[in-house]
Amino acid sequence: MAPSRTPSTTVVAASVLALLLTGAPSASADDELGQAHALFETASNFDDEAGGDADADDPAIWRHPAAPADSVVVGTLKNGGLTVFDLRGRELQRIPAPAAPAPEAEPGRFNNVDIVQGVRIGDQVADLAVVTDRGRDRLRIYRIDPRGAKAGAEVLADVTTDSAPLLFSANEAEVDQQHTGYGLALLPDPAGGAPLVAVSRRSETTVGLFRLTADETGKISYERVSAVDLPGEFTVDGKQWTPCEEPGVRPQVEGMVFDPAGALYAGQEDVGIWRIPLRDNGFGEPVLAERTREYGQPASYDEQTEECQATGPASPEAGKHLSADVEGLTIAASGTRRSLVVSSQGDNTFAGYEITSSGLAHQGGAQVTDSRTIDGVQECDGAAVVTAPFGPDYPHGLLVVQDGDNTPETPGEGGEPRPDTNFKLLRWEQFAEAAGLTKD
Repeated sequence: MAPSRTPSTTVVAASVLALLLTGAPSASADDELGQAHALFETASNFDDEAGGDADADDPAIWRHPAAPADSVVVGTLKNGGLTVFDLRGRELQRIPAPAAPAPEAEPGRFNNVDIVQGVRIGDQVADLAVVTDRGRDRLRIYRIDPRGAKAGAEVLADVTTDSAPLLFSANEAEVDQQHTGYGLALLPDPAGGAPLVAVSRRSETTVGLFRLTADETGKISYERVSAVDLPGEFTVDGKQWTPCEEPGVRPQVEGMVFDPAGALYAGQEDVGIWRIPLRDNGFGEPVLAERTREYGQPASYDEQTEECQATGPASPEAGKHLSADVEGLTIAASGTRRSLVVSSQGDNTFAGYEITSSGLAHQGGAQVTDSRTIDGVQECDGAAVVTAPFGPDYPHGLLVVQDGDNTPETPGEGGEPRPDTNFKLLRWEQFAEAAGLTKD
């Protein structure tokens, strides 16, 4: 049996405080959450020196067009680089993040990843995995071997230009301040050209729009197309509200996904979900499509605990279904119907919304809980779904999510638990039914 869990002191304190300030549980009473279970999981990644500082964060799925069971998943491990694994969670390839260019400089740190298939860049047609290197403020681009899992340790090959430009920083000294490329989403060009890349900026409210290009050697680079700055302050209940952050940090975006209908959905972690339309010249005017339960609630940053603590009641303008942080966003397509699945990291749940012409309509939600052999999912950062058959294990689609608190615990040299993360693989239809996404 998977181990039972004891809530952390921080979570318990936050729940008690929510009760004292609002007179209600922090989770909405009208959220009827189903339970889903992982079919497979990857091995542990340990975020310590012995584990190579590997911290699982964000997955992306590549589907083999002719032999779906040979598909692969690419996952970021931050300072641990990239992992590539098959549909049963077995690692095929590990790619290290770039080393620091100088002793005092920041090393590479791979944050988010996305995949596009069959795209044309210059005179090449390829399947690509694109990664934000948060440590060096650049993109890294990898060609995917068409053999998929059968390519073994050669699934990914680096095709990044030797002169990759900085995403947001003015120079290398600014890179080391780490207000760098963070979240990422890809959109194939419907006309068959080079794909677009949305990249958010760490500790800022900026989302940039880039386009992949080919350099003179045939390697792949990128150029900026547009950018948008989301608000950092809001008028709530007739008063100015600024989301609580540590000093010097603005409310950032990480989880993002493109809707092929022509918009980017971006999760501003403490605020909610923005819908940013695409225009011929880049981004259009953002609209806040969903809010967190913490939206508008006064809070202050505690230097000792390095946590924000609520100092007032929840706002009547707040949302009902997401607890900050808003993290992984992914879209499940079924015919003409599209569902946005969102990781509600603050309460370890996932919320589902139907994408409609007028906005987001809440459909339901689910938790990924312990099965007899695999533990559940907590503190989820990234999520990815493809709703097409992947062979007998996933006849109706595949959902992959990051688990930020993988168990059972593994003790370190001093007996303390090693920081352990991994990825869980789920049958899409089982999750969708649990979350109420199959209901009309």
